[in-house]
Amino acid sequence: MRAEPGKGGWYHRLVVYLLFVILLLPLAGTLLYSLSTSWSASLLPSGLTLKWYVALWSEPRFLAAFGQSLLVCVGALLLSVVLILPLLFVVHYHFPRLDALMNILILLPFAVPPVVSSVGLLQLYGSGPLAMVGTPWILIGCYFTVALPFMYRAITNNLQAINLRDLMDAAQLLGASPWQAALQVVLPNLRKGLMVALLLSFSFLFGEFVFANLLVGTRYETLQVYLNNMRNSSGHFNSALVISYFTFVLVLTWVANRLNKDKT
Repeated sequence: MRAEPGKGGWYHRLVVYLLFVILLLPLAGTLLYSLSTSWSASLLPSGLTLKWYVALWSEPRFLAAFGQSLLVCVGALLLSVVLILPLLFVVHYHFPRLDALMNILILLPFAVPPVVSSVGLLQLYGSGPLAMVGTPWILIGCYFTVALPFMYRAITNNLQAINLRDLMDAAQLLGASPWQAALQVVLPNLRKGLMVALLLSFSFLFGEFVFANLLVGTRYETLQVYLNNMRNSSGHFNSALVISYFTFVLVLTWVANRLNKDKT
């Protein structure tokens, strides 16, 4: 039997739409403020302009911070792929019983707050032969640990979905070597799941502030540190910065969701 929609269906939709509008109102206000020439004692701004976005995207310091954030995020994710993908392949194909232990170990980065981790890292890498505080290398290492749980879970789910052992055995029965089976059969089946993991992890890392502020600060200014340092500047300029950041992350999240739908 097909259930008919209840009389209260319109009420449920109204509540959802109302909550959606409430969530969007602060963002809409920030967008409008970033486009206004001035807005002080009136309900609506006195005029609209794009000069704040032009000023933002022509600011060398902002462009440098944006590029440096991209660099450390991409570096951390590349390191994650190089280390995690072979490890997961070996665990799921040769030692599947280790998966339960790996599920526990992979959550350890969340057990220690970033502030506590930063204090320990400042003590370890602030001086000596491995003095990396203030350099992008320490950020890449920190972001690598932050991205590990996201990468691990996404790739693990993908490996379980494709039935790795049967796929490898079938490829080898057809004459492929283990390396050929892994690179030419398994890896293409992981492509979309890997892309989803990378994009979602990138969206999370791009907004990370604690490690960047405590470990490098202005010596290697990332976008979030730049936003914090510009908090006393023009509100219109800061609003344009927030909207630009939100739009960039929103596009990445949308792409990841589209890939996830295609994968399923």
